[in-house]
Amino acid sequence: MSGPGGSMRDRRWLIYVAAGLLGLSAATYVLHYFLFHDAYHIFVFMVGDIAFIPIEVLIVALVIERVLSRHEKRRMMQKLNMVIGTFFSELGTKLLGDLSQCIKDREDIQPRLAVNADWSALDFRKALSVAEELKPEIDVGKVDLPTLRQQLVDHRALLVLLLGNPNLLEHERFTDLLWAIFHLLEELVARESLDGLPETDRKHIAGDIRRVFSLLAAEWVHYCRHLKEAYPYIFSIVVRTHPLQARPDAVVRS
Repeated sequence: MSGPGGSMRDRRWLIYVAAGLLGLSAATYVLHYFLFHDAYHIFVFMVGDIAFIPIEVLIVALVIERVLSRHEKRRMMQKLNMVIGTFFSELGTKLLGDLSQCIKDREDIQPRLAVNADWSALDFRKALSVAEELKPEIDVGKVDLPTLRQQLVDHRALLVLLLGNPNLLEHERFTDLLWAIFHLLEELVARESLDGLPETDRKHIAGDIRRVFSLLAAEWVHYCRHLKEAYPYIFSIVVRTHPLQARPDAVVRS
C-alpha cells in the first residue's frame, strides 16, 4: 500500500517525465532551425500538429474506452458465471431434476434439455429455444411439497447471499430466477401445513413451480454452454451427472 510519500514521488516522477518530453520536443525544434534555418515551416507544422491533437485524443479515448469496456464486461461475466456455478452446484442442478419429475409431458421435454458431450452450438440454440418458450403443465401431486420446502429453507442463506451480490444487477435473467425461487420458498413457508390444500391453492403453487422450472431450465442451458466453451473439464462431469438424462453416472465408461 502506498502512502502520501509514495503518491508524492509518483507525482514528482510524472512531472519529471513531462518536463523531459517537453524539453526533448523543444530541443528538436531548435535543432531543426539550426540545420535548415526555416522558422516558417517549423511553425506551420507545429500548428498543424497541435490542431490534430484533439482528434488524436478522441480516437485514442474511444478505442481505449471500448477495449476497457469489453475487458471489464468479460471479467464481470467470469465472476457471474462463478456465482452461477456455485448456485447450480449447491441447489440448482438438484432442483432442476426434482421439479422435472412433476412435469406431465417430461418424456418430451427432458430429452430436449438433456445436454450431452456431443452437443454443438446449434444443439444449444435449439435447447435454449425450447427452454425459453417452455410452459409445462405441473402435476402438483407428484411434488413432495414438504421436502421441497425444506430443501429451499436449507438454502435460504445461499439465495439471500446471491441476491445481495451487486454484480447480479447486470444479469437480469439469473436475478429473475433467484426471485422466482425465493417467491416459491415464501409461498411454501407461509402455509402451516402443505397437506389437504384446496385445488385453487394447488394450482397457485403449480404456477410458481412452473415459473421456477422454466427460468431454471433456460439458465441451465446457458450455464452448460458457457462450461463447454470455457471449462470443458467441468462440463465433462456436469454432462455425466446431471439429472435430466436417463442414467446419470459419474464414471467415465468410454
